[in-house]
Amino acid sequence: MNTRQIAPFIGMGILMVAVQLLSIFLTPLMLGAGYEAFENPESAANPIYFIIILLIFTAVLLWLIKRGKEFAIKAIIGFSILFIFGYIYSALFLFAMGNTLVAWSLTVIATVISGGLLYAYPEWYVIDILGVLISGGAAAIFGISLTILPVIILLILLAVYDAVSVYRTKHMVDLAESVINMKTPILVVVPKSLNYSYIKEGIGIKEKKEDRGAYIMGMGDLIMPNILVVSSFAFLTGAPAVFGITLPTLGAMAGTVIGLAALLWFVSGGKPQAGLPLLNGGAIAGFILLCALTGSWGWIPGM
Repeated sequence: MNTRQIAPFIGMGILMVAVQLLSIFLTPLMLGAGYEAFENPESAANPIYFIIILLIFTAVLLWLIKRGKEFAIKAIIGFSILFIFGYIYSALFLFAMGNTLVAWSLTVIATVISGGLLYAYPEWYVIDILGVLISGGAAAIFGISLTILPVIILLILLAVYDAVSVYRTKHMVDLAESVINMKTPILVVVPKSLNYSYIKEGIGIKEKKEDRGAYIMGMGDLIMPNILVVSSFAFLTGAPAVFGITLPTLGAMAGTVIGLAALLWFVSGGKPQAGLPLLNGGAIAGFILLCALTGSWGWIPGM
């Protein structure tokens, strides 16, 4: 590969690291605001609830796609995005200004502007900047909502589901093709050249790789492995740390990036790939390896 071919892959790595750092930054703010998604973060049933919600959400989207309900799809995704923006901005402004009218007013303004910008001008750099914000916020919300063991269970289940939905049923490929054609901003886009326009050119994931102007990655691939990063940062105590981040957390971060590198190597072949087996697997492997090296097993019940 020459420099031009490698640059988009480096860009993907930068986006992943940006999401990791942002989610860690947001973690104490989300905890302080009490934004946990589940009442009992330690419950082993939480991953099951998560998977059930995901399956229902996916089924609804596929049903709407088959019936050509583009407006309904955009409305559902748009509401979900606004919901996450609201959580992120409220955590930031409430932390900075307290529970004041000004803080809530700025939250509403920032949420509306961000959501409006995504839909009014979905150019690749707008999508990427706000996509990092959405992904970091979502990872922080779910990461503080699940302790480490339930997160690992969840990531394994999600990896299996992603592999089945891409390689066997292929419904995730159909879903991705549809949301891309609708310019729905639930992915990040890294162009091969700076004169590329996502608005004008779009991306055909079933086309030959040389015909595409950019590489894409779903926000789910940015969010899911980093749930473990946030959970270990929030709940793992007593482990050696660097700059306030425990070594097992850094292991999860590094493992995710290594998994991403492996994923991008497969993606360079031109075919859609299931991202979560490699990304989640890398995060779990990196976390457990550093737990073994530091003796940090307190997250396992009875240890």
